[in-house]
Amino acid sequence: MRIAEVYSSIQGEGQFAGTPSVFVRTTGCNLRCWFCDTPFTSWRPEGEHVQVSDLMRQVQEFSIEHVVLTGGEPLLQPDSVSLCEQLLAAGHFVTIETAGTVHRPAPASLMSISPKLANSSPTRIASEDATRWQKRHEQARSNQEAISRLIESTEYQFKFVVDEPSDLNEIAEYLAAWPQVPGERVWLMPQARTREELQTRSEWLEAEARRLGLRFSSRWQIAQFGNARGK
Repeated sequence: MRIAEVYSSIQGEGQFAGTPSVFVRTTGCNLRCWFCDTPFTSWRPEGEHVQVSDLMRQVQEFSIEHVVLTGGEPLLQPDSVSLCEQLLAAGHFVTIETAGTVHRPAPASLMSISPKLANSSPTRIASEDATRWQKRHEQARSNQEAISRLIESTEYQFKFVVDEPSDLNEIAEYLAAWPQVPGERVWLMPQARTREELQTRSEWLEAEARRLGLRFSSRWQIAQFGNARGK
């Protein structure tokens, strides 16, 4: 697997926020969200190829139950299946963080799906790379069949990145296609790469989540570490 980093921290988002976790961060992504907080796994992918056996050894050295397989888009990598199987067999609680754009039968304790809205468009960045990626990003960012397959056999949560109040209308339309998904499984979290952005958007988004019968997720890694790499 091509890996950007392996480190221990706290889970910053969603149902298990605050939980000590080991993060296995893959590199490589089929999207180019303008607000990506790990551009070293997407816009400028970095990382080395690591055998699953070596990843298992690294994870076990932390002696932490919860393991988060994240990216980039971890399900692009075929060996994600073997890694997750071995982590579960070793007694770990495994969360897979995915945009839900591809399906791969990687087992997990929790599938954490972050569908990308229109607000993710790379054209928010004025660059040649952004223009080149726009069509591909729009074609790939929504895949209902993949999401259906991801949630049919495991526990799951949805996490939506909210940039502006107008995004809430799109989220409502999106969820209308998933009437079987209860509000308690849907988290709204602020688009933020700095503590200041996090505070500003949290002030109104938390109230909106309550009004809509959904859940609010802060991003504790940003609040604590300011989006520092390896945190």
